[in-house]
Amino acid sequence: MACCCASSGRAEAGAVTSFASSRHQRGGGGGGRGGEPARATNMSFDFRRFDIYRKVPKDLTQPTFTGAIISVCCCFFILFLLLSELTGFIATEVKECERNREDKVLSCYRKRVNELYVEDPDKDSSGKIEVTLNISLPNLHCELIGLDIQDEMGRHEIGHIDNSVKIPLNNGDGCRFESHFSINKIPGNFHVSTHSATAQPQNPDMTHVIHKLSFGDQLQAQKIRGSFNALEGADKLSSNPLASHDYILKIVPTVYEDMSGKQQYPFQYTVANKEYVVYSHTGRITPAIWFRYDLTPITLKYIERRQPLYRFITTICAIIGGTFTVAGIFDSCIFTASEAWKKIQLGKMQ
Repeated sequence: MACCCASSGRAEAGAVTSFASSRHQRGGGGGGRGGEPARATNMSFDFRRFDIYRKVPKDLTQPTFTGAIISVCCCFFILFLLLSELTGFIATEVKECERNREDKVLSCYRKRVNELYVEDPDKDSSGKIEVTLNISLPNLHCELIGLDIQDEMGRHEIGHIDNSVKIPLNNGDGCRFESHFSINKIPGNFHVSTHSATAQPQNPDMTHVIHKLSFGDQLQAQKIRGSFNALEGADKLSSNPLASHDYILKIVPTVYEDMSGKQQYPFQYTVANKEYVVYSHTGRITPAIWFRYDLTPITLKYIERRQPLYRFITTICAIIGGTFTVAGIFDSCIFTASEAWKKIQLGKMQ
């Protein structure tokens, strides 16, 4: 009987233990379900972890007098560079390119470009070059002055009068001669002389001042290096009155392309000159002012461009970032050195 009771007691205890274990497992399962939100919160994605510009509380920073000086200087320096870059961005730049007709290569300064080139830059010119001449001869009457044009194609024109103006100077004793004419794109010459006069003067005086001698289109662009009017202001008033003047010109074809893509075709030239006295077959002195020209095989091209916006933005970012970085390094070095010096004075550094 006692055994039965003992067995019955152990069975009941086992049942209670099993029930408690079962409840503990269910309770544990419930606790697990209750803990799932906390586990999900701990594993949630925080986008702020990608922030490389971590913020430091203001009460953890330490302002210094040296840092303030560096900061102010840094701001003024950035402002100066920004204004300089803005001025450069607004202004236009001109690239110079040269074309070699023999090698058929185009090269541009500041930016290297290669291009085949076999044609005349000005296709609509019909092989002609427009010339503008403005010259004063203060000691020669207007009725004696004429313009003669010659070239290797057989052109020989004496006393050219088309598009020419003669303005008396010094009460009629001198003359200002202005003319606009065309020449062929081959070697030749044009000269101011008395050859077309009906009666030759006894002592012609060819002292002169050249106001303008230009070829091709009249270029209005500014800030372009070039010799478009190389003889402007040439003064030969103190020369021998009976001497002839020989100007040897090397003409350089030029193309100018503006921002809109419109092209102009002026010509530059280099010049060398000499003076000499020449006698005719009759023994008379016949002075003249000669302009002998030849064309070079190189075409120079000017391209007007403005700095791209992306380059301007890149430069601005580089200025601001670089200035702040260098200033920060400089300030950090000064601060570290000053702190080390204070510790040395206090005897805290060994």
